Amino acid sequence: MLRYLIGRQIAAFERSYDYDMSYAREILAADPKAILAFAKVVKLGHYRRDIPLAAHRAASLVGTMTEDCGPCTQLGVTMALREGVPAQTIAAVIRNDEAAMPDEVRLAVRFARASLARTPEADALRDEIVKRWGKRALVSLAFGLAASRIYPTVKYALGHGKACQRIVVEGTPLVVQHEARGVA
Repeated sequence: MLRYLIGRQIAAFERSYDYDMSYAREILAADPKAILAFAKVVKLGHYRRDIPLAAHRAASLVGTMTEDCGPCTQLGVTMALREGVPAQTIAAVIRNDEAAMPDEVRLAVRFARASLARTPEADALRDEIVKRWGKRALVSLAFGLAASRIYPTVKYALGHGKACQRIVVEGTPLVVQHEARGVA
């Protein structure tokens, strides 16, 4: 019964977001307790306190883009749009166009990239985040960044990360800039 109910939730998610969840079906088939454990990542990624939504979602997109060549990033874009993040902001993050990003998004994106690359710049950016929004905002960014990388990593590890695609923001295809991989 549990497999059936979770399977229905997976199917509903697929329909809602036009996203292939076969990797989740594989986890469910292996062990329903595993998919329940995996689902806890959603809560981790959605923890957001004291930080603007666009900044939080932008940092998460940076995390996803470092691990993914399309489908998970597209899902993040779709979710951010549905939550009300402006399309032009999302497009700027995807293109790595800092000049087009609002100030708070630029800070979150720079912090996410510096954290992922383990650069010394992360320290000053971390301090600025705490100064502007507080420690809970920093925790929010850290959780969002970490959680956003789990999905594509699990997907690829299970053999479901083979398809690359362009990212589309409100009908406009964009090329993802993968600067956070350590090199521009």
